[in-house]
Amino acid sequence: MPRPDHQSDHQPEHEHEHELHLEHESVEDIKIETVLLEKAIGGWRGIIDSGVPTLVFVVAYLVTSQNLSQSVIAALVSGAVIAAWRILRKEPLTQIGAGFVGVLVSAGFAKYTGKAQDFYLPGLFTNLAYGSAFLISVLIRWPLIGVFLGFFTNQGTAWRKIPEQRRVLAAATWIWVAVFIGRLIVQVPLYLTESVAALGIVKIVMGWPMFLAAAYFTYRVLEPTYKAMRASCK
Repeated sequence: MPRPDHQSDHQPEHEHEHELHLEHESVEDIKIETVLLEKAIGGWRGIIDSGVPTLVFVVAYLVTSQNLSQSVIAALVSGAVIAAWRILRKEPLTQIGAGFVGVLVSAGFAKYTGKAQDFYLPGLFTNLAYGSAFLISVLIRWPLIGVFLGFFTNQGTAWRKIPEQRRVLAAATWIWVAVFIGRLIVQVPLYLTESVAALGIVKIVMGWPMFLAAAYFTYRVLEPTYKAMRASCK
């Protein structure tokens, strides 16, 4: 007859294995959230590269009594400082170039037209392009989140044959339609009324916080589907 404490001798080991399994699962589960952030805007680097010059432009515009030239120069300097920091850290030149080019384009628009609000025009065009792409993808039943996730899980387009997965992936895509179109709904009127300071503040508020919130809710919506897609590839 087994000793009464026989089961207890093995219990800690079993619990330890279970904890390792849970830890492994949690790490795997957050990978897609990290990748979504990285692919969409370059991760935290992308947030800094796109947000800091905008913040500097707004502050400089207010401090210099709406001096466009000085505000543009301040934004360019901040972008150059960030680029230099990236170079010192030996980060990929493609990421450095993309961030600084974005600042150059925004500054170029404002300087060329002589209108401070045009500093934000490239961003409005970007939101229009992304919003249109995500919206069209849902309408034609090829939601972009599904395309991306199929590639990420090596499942290809198999998800389109499973109605439940297709609906979830479409719902996740709608989140991003709401983000990009929502920005346009709020920011375009401010652009048209030349509300430069308000537009800059709204751009920042609807930038980092809104993107991170959308990334989180996307992950929560996708979590069961992602697990199913990943399991089918094993």
